Amino acid sequence: MQVIEIHQPHDPRIQPYREVRERDLVGRQGRFIAEGEVVLRHLIDPATRFVPESLLIASHRLDGARAWLSVVGEDVPVYSAPQPVMDAIAGFPLHRGLLGIGLRGPEPEPDALLGSLGPDARVLALMGIGNHDNMGGLFRNAAAFGAGAVLMDSHCCDPLYRKAIRVSVGAALRVPFARMDGEAMLTSLRAHGFEVLALSPSGAEVLADVRARGRCALLLGSEGPGLRPEVLARTRTVRIPMSGGFDSLNVAVTGALALHQLALHQLARRG
Repeated sequence: MQVIEIHQPHDPRIQPYREVRERDLVGRQGRFIAEGEVVLRHLIDPATRFVPESLLIASHRLDGARAWLSVVGEDVPVYSAPQPVMDAIAGFPLHRGLLGIGLRGPEPEPDALLGSLGPDARVLALMGIGNHDNMGGLFRNAAAFGAGAVLMDSHCCDPLYRKAIRVSVGAALRVPFARMDGEAMLTSLRAHGFEVLALSPSGAEVLADVRARGRCALLLGSEGPGLRPEVLARTRTVRIPMSGGFDSLNVAVTGALALHQLALHQLARRG
């Protein structure tokens, strides 16, 4: 592991880390930023498709991190800076003291991704998810309940946005994802043998009663508007009954409940 000490916040070698929040808004030209130990562990894991470009570690965290940083090759510089310098670099207090820059690389081609999944694969399909907390939560759910991939339409926010990765606890770096047009998404899912279950308060079936076999995709829309009527007309619609006059849940919570339900059915069939 190549450790390079940084003593000045304007050192040109750590330019990609400067003013983190501002760069969140303007973009990083093919890069993304990872924050915190759990997320960095995912970033440097050779099993993921992402490649770390560099790491920035607060000096007081370095000794404790050396064991899990041992997988980092000599071609990936590990910068170390005192906490005040690191805070000045980022533009705000970084309590975790751990940052990394990853390279996005090309996203998988949607049809190739779907074709690579198994006969009982579960996929999370998303339309219009614009909140990064929800996106991160959905990826975390996908990883927790064994979804093989996440598909997103063009109206979804970036799962590699710093906050989305953090909320996902690194799952956005592990669960394969691809983007495609919403209508093409439904067509492609069907072409690859996926039954599409669309979650909606107006769904025709109750989630607890659904028995899905083979490949299955859970389709979720944005909070508020939800899925468009023409999308619901092309899918098998499912609802989660509620009391007290409520008709919907947070989209990440809905995704967790639905993925868990399908996982239980899958386990029951195998047992």
